[in-house]
Amino acid sequence: MRLPPDRRAQAARRTHGRGGVPGWLADSIRHCSRCGDLLDFRSVEGEERPRLVCPNCHFIAYVNPRLVVTTLPVTADGEVILLRRGIEPGYGAWAQPGGFLEIDETAEEGAMRETLEETGLSVEPTRVVGIYSRPPAAVVVVCYEARISGGEIRTGPEAIEIEPFPPERIPWSGIAFRTSTWALRDWIRTTRPDLAATAGASVEPRA
Repeated sequence: MRLPPDRRAQAARRTHGRGGVPGWLADSIRHCSRCGDLLDFRSVEGEERPRLVCPNCHFIAYVNPRLVVTTLPVTADGEVILLRRGIEPGYGAWAQPGGFLEIDETAEEGAMRETLEETGLSVEPTRVVGIYSRPPAAVVVVCYEARISGGEIRTGPEAIEIEPFPPERIPWSGIAFRTSTWALRDWIRTTRPDLAATAGASVEPRA
């Protein structure tokens, strides 16, 4: 479906590279993956929008967002497990465990694997909290609420601190990402609706 002109302009303002690609990513998508020629950004017959296309072999380089799979592990006491990130982006800030989905796993499997790698906890996703798009970061984030089924909390290179938080004590001012803030707010709306109106309302997420 073709976006109306005002929506196309809005989408264009969100990115700074060619072909709707964020500027930080555009530098790595300059050459055709088939023949190595420089890509052009132009109209292509049969396409609804300009594309990155090879002038030599006519290969179209579609650039799609990356899928990030995450969980909100919830303890038996109703507290949510968050980790303080040990890597960039968001070093030192709080986020839910998660990472990029691998090609050979389902979204649920990827979320479980990332949670185990980062926290030492085995979890079982119980429901989708939300799906969040961040075009400037070229990601779509899926967040699952998850039941903790085993393991023991352990820190590591990606998580320098791990802590369970009651809904009323979530460290909103220290949350790393907009998508984390959105997911936590959506989780609170369903688990503690009495807190929904004030959950992180005055905090601007970092990224």
